[in-house]
Order: sequence, then C-alpha cells, then structure tokens
Amino acid sequence: MQKSILILGACGQIGTELTYVLRKKHGATTVIASDIREGNESLMNSGPFELLDATDYNALEEVIAYYEISEVYLMAAMLSATAEKFPMRAWNLNMNSLFNVLNLAKEKKIDKIFWPSSIAVFGPNTPVDDTPQNTIMEPSTVYGISKQSGERWCNYYHQKFGVDVRSIRYPGLISYKTMPGGGTTDYAVEIYHKALSSQTYTCFLKKDTKLPMMFMDDAIRATLMLMESHPNSIKIRSSYNLAGMSFCPEEIAESIKREIPGFTIDYKPDFRQEIADSWPNSIDDSMARMHWGWQSEFDLERTTREMLYNLKENKQ
Repeated sequence: MQKSILILGACGQIGTELTYVLRKKHGATTVIASDIREGNESLMNSGPFELLDATDYNALEEVIAYYEISEVYLMAAMLSATAEKFPMRAWNLNMNSLFNVLNLAKEKKIDKIFWPSSIAVFGPNTPVDDTPQNTIMEPSTVYGISKQSGERWCNYYHQKFGVDVRSIRYPGLISYKTMPGGGTTDYAVEIYHKALSSQTYTCFLKKDTKLPMMFMDDAIRATLMLMESHPNSIKIRSSYNLAGMSFCPEEIAESIKREIPGFTIDYKPDFRQEIADSWPNSIDDSMARMHWGWQSEFDLERTTREMLYNLKENKQ
C-alpha cells in the first residue's frame, strides 16, 4: 500500500522544490504539502495542502493520522540572518517542530523523518578548509546553535528509541524557482536576478568571502538518495556533511560576466559578514560519498548557465 508523505515548511525555498519532485515521483495525492501560510499558485494547485503550524503537536498529530503519513520532511525553520533578529522565535520554531516529529516517530505514528541541518553548525574555531564530518563546532549564531542541538537530539532519539531520522548539513543553496528566505548565502541567488534586471549588484559580503554552495537540483537529489538508502547504509544519525562547490562573491561575479559582459558588482558588507566569517570555506563530504554514494553534479559555471537561462525563460 502506498503510504503518504508530509512536507512541513513546503512553501520555503527547499520545501517548494522538494514538493514538486516528490509529487512527480510518488503521485500528487500521496504527498501532502503544509506550511503556516499558503504558497505560490503552482504549488497550491499541484496537490493536497494543509495550513499547519509545525510547532502545534496536536494539529500535526491530527494531519498525520488523517492522511496516514509514514514519512515527514521537516523543512520549516527560521534561517540564519532572520534568526539573529528574532532569536527566541527562531529557537522555538526550530526546536519545537523537531521535537514534535521526533516524539511522533517515537510513538510509532510515523516511520521515517528527514530533518535538514546546515553548515551553520560550524563556528569560528572549526577548520575552515575541507571541514571534516567530526570536528569542533561551537556555532556563533542562533540558527547554528539550534541546528547543532537538533543534531544531538536526532542522534539521541535514534540511539534510545530507534527513530529512523536522517539529516544533511546543507551548504548555501542556489535556485531559480524560489527566492531565498533570510539566509547568509542569499546573495548567491539575488546576484543572478540583479544581473538580468539591472546588470549590477551590491553584495552584502566581502568579495573574497568563500562559502560552500550547492545548486538546488543537487540538494534535492542528495535528500532523496539519503531517504531511499537502506537503513544499514546510514551510519551517521546526527547529520551528514554535504558538498557541491565553494566560491566567493568575486568568483560568482566573474562567472556571470562571462555570460553578461556588462555586469558590475560592488560590496557593502553588513551584519551577515560576521556570520559568514564563522563558517567554513569548503566541506569534506567523504562520509556521504562512502556510505550512500553521494556525488555532486553542478559546478559554478554550470550553475551560472542554468540560473541565467531559466530566469530569462521564466520572465518571458
């Protein structure tokens, strides 16, 4: 019997694209999208949708029972830059939503959980190049603290209660389908929009701030690979390092200039610079490659071509 999938935070940057891909793979009626607000028209028309607050345990339990949900993708979160403005709201959303799904799995009301972590778990004392799977973390942001705490709780619930929870530490994500939602790596999406609309961009990070990034297609593919892997292949129940590419604003600007020669960029770093400075330059994802066969496909040049082509097409 086909069991149903619930996506919490389906209207966000990752959740939107994950919803489309899962519906194409499993059928629209078996993938229930949910969020605290409605999404775009395309998402709303693509299959079942529930207005749902992921921090409301009773409402969540009711939806899971009604649709006979077996898998939950918990994509609802307040991201790094926004969380610094509203620290307690961010902590409550990021942690209470996780506890809700972990406890529902502990009670055998769902079978499997995907919960995203982030490179934000790392901090200023973390080795910045090829950051290992196991290393000093000491995150310096509310978002990072919530993600590191979440990783420990995921591992605890797996060890103590056998909960099948799986996780990836996403790098910065680049997508042409949805706008970013308040993260420190958002410049790497905004820059393509500005390149096409005005051929100029003012970046909120310094030109040489190198960060791990990934094209959204790779991120979604990695997520599904992890969730479809045999439980015995999942050796890490906190969260897996995941890598795609690493670049700085100056390098992404140069890649755009090769496609749009008149493009210009200037730099006015703001409070997000301090956040970015606490994160790695590049990530070692050898454990994900070894355990469940991960391999990235998109480099910066391919990403730039995909972004510019699809943003042009969407405007026509």
